[in-house]
Amino acid sequence: MPRIYISKNEISEKKAVLEGERANHISRSLRMRVGDEITLCDKERTDYTGVIEKITSDKVYLDIIEEKRSEGEPTYRARLFMALPKSDKMELIVQKAVETGAYEIIPFISERCISRPDESSGRKKVERWNKIAESAAEQCGRGIIPAVHGIVSYKRALEMAAEDKESFICYEKEKELGVFEALAPLRDCDCEGLSISFFVGAEGGFSEEEANAARESGIKSVSLGKRILRCETAPMFMLSVLSAMLEK
Repeated sequence: MPRIYISKNEISEKKAVLEGERANHISRSLRMRVGDEITLCDKERTDYTGVIEKITSDKVYLDIIEEKRSEGEPTYRARLFMALPKSDKMELIVQKAVETGAYEIIPFISERCISRPDESSGRKKVERWNKIAESAAEQCGRGIIPAVHGIVSYKRALEMAAEDKESFICYEKEKELGVFEALAPLRDCDCEGLSISFFVGAEGGFSEEEANAARESGIKSVSLGKRILRCETAPMFMLSVLSAMLEK
């Protein structure tokens, strides 16, 4: 069933009206007809089943027949802090992070980042990443559209993550604490609304000084296992582990 994002105030008395690009997409691209069903999502974890009542040249009218909590949304909130990688790798990271359950994505600049866009270029990149996030959310049935924030410094990223109850830095030189051991205490807890932050480095990972700065901020250093993962693989691995361990 097609999935369309709307705002909550677009639904009134069990009716909704879609216009503009969304109406054109339904009537012309999807070639839907009166009587067909569409899933509407208010981006606040609620889904609505709508039945097409009428289609005009620029609008689609729907009757809302069901309202329920979005099934595709984790109860916890995974925040990916991602050091900027080279070329267009961030586009893949954003897409797959949304598919595997990220709540939001915060790009930052670390010591070993080769990509260092200026303010204007950075804004354009963030705009594109947010469009990719919306498309990925629509495709995989998310109940929200995960936000990709503006690019921040490593210091600011640490300050943001330190506010969360659980936060981790994925560090390839960590020998004592593995990710499964670190997350084990959360397995049987009520994760509703729990914010979990984790840091992934760019090519070359983190310097020892950066890892120490994270620890001093109260962020746990964890190993992702015996193999060194690429910067575009590590976020998907971490989010998959979170999903396997915490989603009921």
